[in-house]
Amino acid sequence: MTRTQQTADAIRAEVGKAVVGQETVIDQAITAILADGHVLLEGVPGTAKTLLVKALARALDCSFKRIQLTPDLMPADITGVNVFNSARGEFEFRPGPIFAQFVLADEINRAPAKTQAALLEGMEERTVTVDGVSHPLPDPFVVFATQNPVEHEGTYALPEAQLDRFLCKSVVDYPVREEEATMLKRHDAGFDPRNLGALGIRTAAGPTELAECRAEVATVRLEPAVLEYVLSIVRGTRQAPFILLGASPRASAILLIASKTLAAVRGRNFVIPDDVKDSALPVLRHRLILQPEAEIDGLTPDGAVGAVVGQVPVPR
Repeated sequence: MTRTQQTADAIRAEVGKAVVGQETVIDQAITAILADGHVLLEGVPGTAKTLLVKALARALDCSFKRIQLTPDLMPADITGVNVFNSARGEFEFRPGPIFAQFVLADEINRAPAKTQAALLEGMEERTVTVDGVSHPLPDPFVVFATQNPVEHEGTYALPEAQLDRFLCKSVVDYPVREEEATMLKRHDAGFDPRNLGALGIRTAAGPTELAECRAEVATVRLEPAVLEYVLSIVRGTRQAPFILLGASPRASAILLIASKTLAAVRGRNFVIPDDVKDSALPVLRHRLILQPEAEIDGLTPDGAVGAVVGQVPVPR
C-alpha cells in the first residue's frame, strides 16, 4: 500500500461522514487534489456539491471560501482591492475570497467573462495580480467550480481556455434509492449540513502530507507502451470525424498526470491501461467540441470519449 493510497482512504472515510454515496465523484475530487488540479462539478441543485467541498476542506485542514457568482460580480470582488489606510498614509491590499486553499466558485457560468477570467490567472499561475503587483495564493490551492446542466437562462458559457484549466469535470448525479434512504435517515436523526463540526470529521491529512503524496506520484512509473496509449487516446479525439475540436496537448499531460495519481491512489507505483481508461472520461469530456450533426444525432461528449477510447488498442 502506497502512502498516497493510505491518505486517499483516510480522506474518503472522513468525507463519508458528511456525504452519502457519490463515490465516483469523491474519488475524482481526491485524485484531482493529489494531482494539484482543479475540479468542475456539474449537477442539479441539491446533490451535495457544496457539502462535498466543505467536507474535503475540513478533512484536509484547509481554509475554505465560497464565492456565489452572479452576473453583476466584478473581478475585484474575487481577487481583492487596494484600500487607502489614512492612518498609515498608504494603500494596503485587502485580499478577496480567492485567497483560500479550497475555493468553491458556485454557479461559475453565471458570471460574465471578465469575472470568470479573474479566476483564470489564479488557477494557472497560482498568483493574483492587482494594480500591477502579484500576490501568491496559498498552497495547496484548488478551485471547485459548480454549474447547473439544465438551467441556461442568464448564464455565460465557459470559454474553452477556462475549461482547459480544470483537471477534471465530474458529473454529480442523483443518488441511488438506498443512498437517498440513508441520507433521509441521517436527517431524521438530526443531521445538519451547516454544522460539519458536529459530525466529527477529523483531519485525515494536511498540506505536508499532500506534498508528500504529490512527491510519491511523481515517482510512479509509466512504461513506453502506456505512454503511447495516453498519446493515442488524446490524438484520437482530434482525428474522430464526429469531433469538431479535439483535446489539446495540455490534455495529454493532464491525462498522464491523472493516470499516475490514480495508480498511486490504487496502491501501485506503476500505471496500467485501466488507470488511463478510468481517467480519460473526467479529463477529456469537457475538452471536446462535437460536430453539430453528431449532436443532432444524440451524441454526447461522454459518448464521444467512450468511442475514441474503444477504438484505441489496449497495450498488453
